[in-house]
Amino acid sequence: MTATSKQEKLAALFASARVIPVLTIERLHDAVPLAKALVAGGVRVLEVTLRTPVAIEAARAIMAEVPDAIVGIGTILNAADLDRAEALGVQFGISPGATPDLLKAAAASTLPYAPGIATASELMQALAHGFGLVKFFPAEQAGGIKALRALAGPFPDARFCPTGGISEANAGTWLSERNVVAVGGSWLCPPADVRSGNWEGITGICDRTMKSLNP
Repeated sequence: MTATSKQEKLAALFASARVIPVLTIERLHDAVPLAKALVAGGVRVLEVTLRTPVAIEAARAIMAEVPDAIVGIGTILNAADLDRAEALGVQFGISPGATPDLLKAAAASTLPYAPGIATASELMQALAHGFGLVKFFPAEQAGGIKALRALAGPFPDARFCPTGGISEANAGTWLSERNVVAVGGSWLCPPADVRSGNWEGITGICDRTMKSLNP
């Protein structure tokens, strides 16, 4: 798969999702019911972050037991993380930032991947390695929509998945930007609801969010 085809596949996947929940799964037994709750609410493309010891097993369990879920790995920080994600067989990978070594490894990988950027220089590095779809992180803290619009001037063909400070209240505003393919965030699965097993509540948040974005 060429760099262009990987990016197009990722862009199509993100565009179909519009909203990608950022999942930090602390307990393995939460993985499958959480994924089922998200899917029931119309949210199928899931980012399982490598922030906990159970992340890889959680992603594996979701892939095995929730066939309607489309699983990716987030918080990829280095080439070893990228290799773990690719070996697991997930559909995509995302990073909060990127290093030259990671960009080089990702360019050689078969895994559709979005590096994280917050500045024009970081975006130039990503584009130089063939990544025209990137994660804008931390979106609100890095200047918000004004910063994204500023980047659109010198980089009109770049596409973004903003994450960081995105919520139910502002997701629609971000998605109305012409260069935004999807948004990411954790508001779809509040930690308190995950800890208490309030799966119906999570489904309700997802259903309400998706209906608000697709009236």
